[in-house]
Amino acid sequence: MDNQMGDYYIAPAFMDKIVVHIAKNFMNLPNIKVPLILGVWGGKGQGKSFQCELVFAKLGINPIMMSAGELESGNAGEPAKLIRQRYREAADMIQKKGKMCCLFINDLDAGAGRMGGTTQYTVNNQMVNATLMNIADNPTNVQLPGVYIKEEIPRVPIIVTGNDFSTLYAPLIRDGRMEKFYWAPTREDRIGVCKGIFKTDSVPEAGIVKLVDTFPGQSIDFFGALRARVYDDEVRNWISCVGVESMGKLLVNSREGPPTFKKPAMTVEKLLEYGYMLVREQENVKRVQLADKYLNEAALGDANEDAIKQGSFYGKAAQQVDLPVPEGCTDRQADNFDPTARSDNGTCLYDGK
Repeated sequence: MDNQMGDYYIAPAFMDKIVVHIAKNFMNLPNIKVPLILGVWGGKGQGKSFQCELVFAKLGINPIMMSAGELESGNAGEPAKLIRQRYREAADMIQKKGKMCCLFINDLDAGAGRMGGTTQYTVNNQMVNATLMNIADNPTNVQLPGVYIKEEIPRVPIIVTGNDFSTLYAPLIRDGRMEKFYWAPTREDRIGVCKGIFKTDSVPEAGIVKLVDTFPGQSIDFFGALRARVYDDEVRNWISCVGVESMGKLLVNSREGPPTFKKPAMTVEKLLEYGYMLVREQENVKRVQLADKYLNEAALGDANEDAIKQGSFYGKAAQQVDLPVPEGCTDRQADNFDPTARSDNGTCLYDGK
């Protein structure tokens, strides 16, 4: 199968799964129960939704789309009713326009899943799961609430994405109803997608391979964020030229429209530099664990670890003013802890002035 859509790369395994699932649902296979729902799941930022959209475009399908935010409502039963309406919209498109269509639900687990004990399981969560189960069991007989007319409608394949399907109601994801596909892009897939990301930037193929191999644990959207970071310097230069005070007027209320920039030179060295910068920011987020430390400490966990290692963190505030600060220890767990003490080097030793 041709796995290019314009300049964009579609992973062969991904395309195979989507295309076969859609084709099976439009075929009349004797004595075969075809699952109506295909669940594409995997790590965050791996391009599941975008790859789905590329496959739809390749097939000439204009899907009926839903997002996780539509699976909850202040009115009980509203999301379940909406799923039925969207399903019937897709069925009408197949029946009346003679075009393939499908129902595409983004991030199903975020809207209908149960994320630990901190989230509330609502009536709508329950009804969304039950509605999808009912549609999967009776795909050609989907009724709207209050309208019970026995009529057969075309079968509409449903494709859902998510990060963790173990949070969903177990009977929904059983094999007869949902076919599961775990998406973990290979090195070749990541290189292929990155070629599409940097296609207009004249980054050599060897440079893209080096970039992917340098950051092997990163998701695919990391490389898109990397490309966006390169434009930061151009934006910063423009702001310094026009001034902060004039920025709003020129961006929002200008006859010339928003500014345009000459395409910046994207070298492998610059991309690697920004890549390491993004990785450091990720590590800071992982180190902080703010929720666990917020009530116990004033500092944000280990967010200042880099500055501490460089010797550029401790004592700066205390040295700004000439106040008599008593000798003592700044460690809350120490026996001689003194909340008013000054410790310039992070130890419990007081050097004095």
